[in-house]
Amino acid sequence: MNILQKIIAYKKPLLEQRKRKTPLAELQKSRFFNRKNISLSGALTRPGSSGIIAEFKRRSPSKPAINPAADPVRVTTGYQQAGAAAISVLTDTHFFGGNNVDIEQIRSLIKIPILRKDFIFDPYQVYEAKSIGADAILLIAEILSKNEVFNLAKLANELGLEVLLEIHSVSQLEKFNQYIDVLGVNNRNLETFEVSIEHSIAISNELPETVVKISESGIRSPEDIKRLQSYGFQGFLIGESFMKTGNPGEACKRFIEQIKN
Repeated sequence: MNILQKIIAYKKPLLEQRKRKTPLAELQKSRFFNRKNISLSGALTRPGSSGIIAEFKRRSPSKPAINPAADPVRVTTGYQQAGAAAISVLTDTHFFGGNNVDIEQIRSLIKIPILRKDFIFDPYQVYEAKSIGADAILLIAEILSKNEVFNLAKLANELGLEVLLEIHSVSQLEKFNQYIDVLGVNNRNLETFEVSIEHSIAISNELPETVVKISESGIRSPEDIKRLQSYGFQGFLIGESFMKTGNPGEACKRFIEQIKN
């Protein structure tokens, strides 16, 4: 099994526990459930947008201690002030050190889209994302069948959530459908953990022209952004480069200033 398959195997029984603890009807009573969501695709394509999706994460399977004591309010409000187009929040606990409360804590303070980044494979998790105040969800093509992507994306759209479909290869484009709002190319090799933006560039010509496209992981400089823009990418998900610093918000601000110069 690759790392994603191991993560799903670990998470499935935990999800069943959450379902028993908090039934679907309870999620629908959340104070956030009926709020109007902010468009992620719109935020990435509006005139003057930085295109930066700044990510909040404390750790990852490949880097167990990126910023374990990071405060979601301080970091994400810093990202917002820096000019990020959107914010991504890891809500997986065991592998990434996050939780749903991280989004609930920041929702009223953040006026730009919040992407719930997790390993979503069950409709319950889509309702859960809506209930905690997310504006968009991540679906990972690597772990889902074509029908699962379709059904989860359709449900998300019905609930007012936008969908980012993450692919690792051109072959996974067959899982793309009309309910996908943003298409992301993950630059991380799941077998070796090597990361390179050359992966996004290599498959850029194969991506649908009509969808908003983003590149994920391995983006370290304004020059990387400019190269990716020249290949049609409109959004850029950056986490570790900011989170490993003492002040992620300030790091994000400096990065965006360099892009605009």
